[in-house]
Amino acid sequence: MSNFAFGTYRISDYNPQHIQALRDAISSGISMIDTSANYMDGGAERAIALAFREFLIENGNDSAKDAVEIVSKVGYIQGSNMDRHKESPFEEVVEFSSDCFHSIAPSFINLQLTESLKRLEMSRLDCYLLHNPEYYILDAINRGIDKDEMLDVMYRKIYKAFVALELEVKNGRILSYGISSNSFSKNKNSDEFLPYEDLITLAKKASQEAKNDANSFTTVQLPINILEPDGLKCAKWAKENGLRVLANRPLNAEYKGKMYRLADYEESREYYHHLNELLDICDNEQLKPLYSLFEELDASKHKFGWIGDYDAFFFAQIIPHMRTSLQSLDEESKELLVNSIDMFFVEYKKMVLHECSKNTREELEEFFKNDDVSMQDVALRFLMSQDSIDFILVGMRKPSYVEEVLTLKG
Repeated sequence: MSNFAFGTYRISDYNPQHIQALRDAISSGISMIDTSANYMDGGAERAIALAFREFLIENGNDSAKDAVEIVSKVGYIQGSNMDRHKESPFEEVVEFSSDCFHSIAPSFINLQLTESLKRLEMSRLDCYLLHNPEYYILDAINRGIDKDEMLDVMYRKIYKAFVALELEVKNGRILSYGISSNSFSKNKNSDEFLPYEDLITLAKKASQEAKNDANSFTTVQLPINILEPDGLKCAKWAKENGLRVLANRPLNAEYKGKMYRLADYEESREYYHHLNELLDICDNEQLKPLYSLFEELDASKHKFGWIGDYDAFFFAQIIPHMRTSLQSLDEESKELLVNSIDMFFVEYKKMVLHECSKNTREELEEFFKNDDVSMQDVALRFLMSQDSIDFILVGMRKPSYVEEVLTLKG
């Protein structure tokens, strides 16, 4: 049966609830924490360090840290790394989009590992993964490069990265390495598929070049869930070849061109109180645009396809709209209104999650027939039953999520 690992995507070192969730998971015996240099621009790695500090103070040693495997990843150039790249360019960069560059060049790997270890307050990392190296493939597809040529270049890039990682093993900064790739889960006929059968051969050659006795390629990570089972083919290959498998995105699934959050959420009990309070405050000529916005939001809370659509809409549309509407207010009035708005949006998101989960149940009735069992239970138990999966990475941003997930393990 698979084990659960703590996934730190969207975990921040500024959120006390996130730190407490990490501490609770560590106390409960979770044996792996998965992170990445680009998660919250390094904030996730700093959060892990903060969580372990308390145990160091209590125990006077690093026994808690020694009991948990830390897996981190390298590849993305975003946030502060993007700013640095513009000042002093990194090597072999794939400019996939305006806010997402990527590199697995040896020099970038070396630099990012140094910084991850510093943020994690560690001298050695248990496992280090190349994070979605297929960005080169995606970019090459956009540029119309021949498939055979594209894969030849991709393999050369991975080989150079493997040599760099083997040298990091030799230098004692990592114990093992691997690849985390969304493309491992694609259909083999897809242009975006990253063939994995030759990776072990590349690792063996890399270990020879680094003059290591044996290669330290141990791990693959990929999306697998009840709606996207194609990744089980890669998982089966990995297990047959002595690799371990980490399944990510267990509850965020793509199916027939749409994204779904495979979890049930309760309706907010405080939503209408905060909505009516805001409508009362905004019921005047000066704040009429905000009044109309909140009315529209209330009428549209059931129209989001999945929670990711709402998050994108919130930052791209709602925030700019509110900033414009609040500009004319004096500071005291603005502060009072912003506090009410903040409380409203906390409850509004709960309502969106609730409506999304209802729609998901209706659209995916064939997978979630039993109303008495939560969708997350069904989705996670599906993965727990797969012999080819070693760890299931689950985001546990609240202590209650930690308790809920670990209860499944019994």
